[in-house]
Amino acid sequence: MSLGELAAARRTHKAFGPEPVPREMLVELLGLARLAPNHHLTQPWRFRVLGPEALARLKEVAGPAEALKLDRAPTLVVVSAALTGDLVQDEEDVCATAAATMLVLLGATERGLASYWRTPSVLRTARGRDALGVARGERVLGLLHLGPPEREPAPREREPVETYVEFLT
Repeated sequence: MSLGELAAARRTHKAFGPEPVPREMLVELLGLARLAPNHHLTQPWRFRVLGPEALARLKEVAGPAEALKLDRAPTLVVVSAALTGDLVQDEEDVCATAAATMLVLLGATERGLASYWRTPSVLRTARGRDALGVARGERVLGLLHLGPPEREPAPREREPVETYVEFLT
């Protein structure tokens, strides 16, 4: 599959089968992050794969309504960027972590997995971050939901390229 085909095939899934992603496949997927472009090769991305105890802690902090959404997928991965305090470097590191995350999502699609990238409000709180050991010097970029697809979501129309590209002379 070409990169264009892979990007076109990637979808946001909200319905997953019950089987977790095998550890070996997770290591492969998260290893793709190393290939993301990042200034000074800081490799700022951090991935935390939530086991049952970590998920229980997060759900307790999240409360009942938000906890239900954390049960959508059998495998959850918190993505964060380690920051230095240098505003320019930190901005680049957040962008690099987003690029690394996209590589993980494309890799998941390539392997037939469903994925969903979202940032639940609990991960924007000190209590939620503390429940997972996210350091104060890290910025959470989201929670990846991964697993086998229960069903394929319908494709959504995107804006044509002409709406966001400008050729300057």
